[in-house]
Amino acid sequence: MKLNYIKIAVASVIVLMTNACTDKLDLLPTNDITAETVYKTPLGYKQALAKVYSAFALTGNTGGTGSPDIPSQIISDEGNSDFLRLYWNLQELTTDEASWTWQNDAGVKGLKEMSWSAINPIINGIYYRAFFQITLCNDFIRQSSDENLSKRGISGTDAENIRKYRAEARFIRAYQYWVLMDLFGNPPFVTENDAIGATLPKQIQRKDLFTYIETELKAIENDLIAQGQNEYPRAEKPAAWALLARLYLNAEVYTGTAKYTDAITYVNKIKSASFSLHPNYRELTLADNHLNKTENIFMIAYDATHTQNWGGTTYLTHGPAAVPGDISGTSGNWGGLRHTNNFVDLFSDASGNTDQRAQFYTVGQNRLMAELYTGTDGYSSTKYRNKTRTGAKAPNADPSGNWTDIDFPLFRLGEINLIYAEAVLRGGTGGDLATALTYINQLRTRAYGGKTTGNITASQLTLDFILDERGRELYYEAHRRTDLIRYKKFTTNAYLWVWKGGIANGRAVEDKYNLFPIPSNDLSSNPNLVQNQGY
Repeated sequence: MKLNYIKIAVASVIVLMTNACTDKLDLLPTNDITAETVYKTPLGYKQALAKVYSAFALTGNTGGTGSPDIPSQIISDEGNSDFLRLYWNLQELTTDEASWTWQNDAGVKGLKEMSWSAINPIINGIYYRAFFQITLCNDFIRQSSDENLSKRGISGTDAENIRKYRAEARFIRAYQYWVLMDLFGNPPFVTENDAIGATLPKQIQRKDLFTYIETELKAIENDLIAQGQNEYPRAEKPAAWALLARLYLNAEVYTGTAKYTDAITYVNKIKSASFSLHPNYRELTLADNHLNKTENIFMIAYDATHTQNWGGTTYLTHGPAAVPGDISGTSGNWGGLRHTNNFVDLFSDASGNTDQRAQFYTVGQNRLMAELYTGTDGYSSTKYRNKTRTGAKAPNADPSGNWTDIDFPLFRLGEINLIYAEAVLRGGTGGDLATALTYINQLRTRAYGGKTTGNITASQLTLDFILDERGRELYYEAHRRTDLIRYKKFTTNAYLWVWKGGIANGRAVEDKYNLFPIPSNDLSSNPNLVQNQGY
């Protein structure tokens, strides 16, 4: 991948970070670098921004493992501390889309069964990983204030560029607060206005955090660079629009008040920009997917040379059970990720000969997941392949076959089409059913190789159809848990999949599992925090 922001960082700048949640995240620098050194020049600011971005794709200050961002007391295995791996596991392993074979891997057992607790390492990991990036953002935003720029003699074009950087840091912070709001509901809350280490963070209520995220995104909308004008993969205006559309689609869950009209408003902003669906679905998650400029809205960039870690798309490419290396473009599989049969059943033809989104590896695999932790039970996936669209090696191919070049779509146009259709069906104004049907059939025409044989009629366009279509279109892209909660099917008996609730045929569980618990060590360190109900 084309990693401008990583290359600028060189070995990555150690920004003065440290106002997250507890003493465990008060990560004081272990070298002589100070803010006055880092932020002395415009180049220093750009290098610091690179560290903000690279926190998505790196787990520390060296490739692979060796110098972790998150202390080993929180996540013992640095390879499991990557943002995407942690977030993806909570969004997918808890649902019908994915299971992981190795139950002794820290935090895995209990996710599919919905029996997790406040000491689960994966849950704790994403909590601290999100706050780590928020801390980086807060420091950058603080250091890039107009007052600090003036004090350091930075003016003119250089100052204007840094203000653009500041808007990007505010976007990333808003995104991570959205992650925390979605997963935990009522997390601690700190901004650039909170002095580092001065006081323990206070807890913010979910409804108030929703308002904060909404306000921040609207405030920076005009400060972000226009579509196609920024270095890849830095944030542009449509990234803020996409997050707002997703925020509003889920507003009723977060606040009790529906905002489907607002979701349509921000979808329409994206639709008025220069976006279009990439013509080939199977090219969306290949090693040269950075070329899909008309569909990609905001990506995490991974690179076999510059972002070596055991999470990210390396996890999604190696992880699927039984997939040979010559198919995945890697050194081999880890025997881990498998689909439940309930998810496979979303496709009328699992072969992929009709709906090309069905990318299942079936050789030696049983369709039925009769046993949760048996690697041959459940079809596997070939959605992520570390090859280019011509079948060639990845652009920055790792000779050992360990690391991947596949970028991960945090936001892409396919999701935007689906948000519009669902928001219209749920009563939002500013859109119409005819356009909603068009957007859905655009996805299905692409899925069927340019043919209209999979297109649906207006009478088939229902909310249940949209949920299933989101599964088919967005699987393995870390959406499923949030979708099932919005549809009231995550914890209830409205939809049972194998091993939901820890039994073979599935069962309903307590509604407390719609949120994850705040980590116990943060509760014990910060008396301002109250645990989520039921934990």
